[in-house]
Amino acid sequence: MSRLAPPPAPGTVQAVLDAMPAAPRACLTRLRALVLDTAAGTPGIGPLTETLKWGEPAFLTNATKSGTTLRLGWKPAAPDTAQILVHCSTTLVNEWRDLYSGTLAFSGTRAIDLDINAPLPEAALSHCIAMALTYHARKHAR
Repeated sequence: MSRLAPPPAPGTVQAVLDAMPAAPRACLTRLRALVLDTAAGTPGIGPLTETLKWGEPAFLTNATKSGTTLRLGWKPAAPDTAQILVHCSTTLVNEWRDLYSGTLAFSGTRAIDLDINAPLPEAALSHCIAMALTYHARKHAR
């Protein structure tokens, strides 16, 4: 992951992050930086639109339409778990399970579950992020 600081989050996104307790906020801030860095380093993704979807930080490929929406989630009901979420109708979580079942944990067909107190498996996550942000482009290239 790039060690350069990412640009500031849009105000509405930053407000959601600021409302979280310190540990999940720190984890989601690291995930946000990883998403932005991965997108910047992956050909075909283009600039991301950063917004809120369902009250969670979300990244869209509006400029290129290359990928599916990627969201970052945390809920007080599971205080030690952060999530990277995608639309449940994609095949992404099943693809990720095939690739990273020994490295990452998953929920159903929509999420990677991460322990907010553990180091992030950056290489695996960066690959999954790139797959999500190029999902439509890869489907159309087949």
